[in-house]
Amino acid sequence: MRAGVLTISDKGYIGERNDTSGPVVKDMLLGIKAHVEKYEIIPDEKDTIVQKLITYADEFKLDLVITTGGTGVSPRDVTPDATQKVIDKEIPGMAEAMRMESLKATPHAVISRAMAGIRGTTLIINLPGSPKGASENLNAILKAIPHAVSKIKDDPSECAES
Repeated sequence: MRAGVLTISDKGYIGERNDTSGPVVKDMLLGIKAHVEKYEIIPDEKDTIVQKLITYADEFKLDLVITTGGTGVSPRDVTPDATQKVIDKEIPGMAEAMRMESLKATPHAVISRAMAGIRGTTLIINLPGSPKGASENLNAILKAIPHAVSKIKDDPSECAES
């Protein structure tokens, strides 16, 4: 599975903060045999996020794009808004599972706006920006990702587990 990781952080982009969530995500993706081919830190700019998501999905034809950061409610948190602009279908169950898992750790999980969806044949998933939040959220859905990617690519096999 070919993957991309986009860390969305104004401070990370200008070098005022080290990206600690992107590397956590990259390491976790190894557990599902995903090869991270693209990794970037970009600012919290809606148009920039939209363009990167389109490029990763349409030009690079990645199977999976994970974003980290920008999923909250502050004025600069625009990752879900950008994602909404580019997806063809939303996968609400993934976002619901992530929030349910986060609620075990913090009551603030209810204000996460993270989402998941499909653009063409690319699965796009938003994660929180903190390494702990990104890890918890990704762990909640990690085992479902290979199956989701397979189905997005029109795998005709049955969905029931054996």
